[in-house]
Amino acid sequence: MGKKASEALDINYEDLAEYLHINHSVYMRVGHDIYYLTDANFEAWRAQDTSKLNHKGHFTDCSPLVSTVDEFLSLPFVHGKTIKDVFDHATFYASIKG
Repeated sequence: MGKKASEALDINYEDLAEYLHINHSVYMRVGHDIYYLTDANFEAWRAQDTSKLNHKGHFTDCSPLVSTVDEFLSLPFVHGKTIKDVFDHATFYASIKG
């Protein structure tokens, strides 16, 4: 998992899927909640809650694993809403490796 960049990305919903394909992860802030949107070994996609760590010190999953970005974008994991539903109220940040 990378660290959240301090500057917000200038991205629109139509470009988010391509951004994820190229970069493999992004942070999404909705209100006070911050999610880490990422692939799992290039085979599946998931959202993780950054406020909860598991026993290994990693963010905990808050969505099921799905095989495509399109499936992922339609998962209602944000208090019953999808990324598209909350996009206008969300801020995205790059995930910085290292």
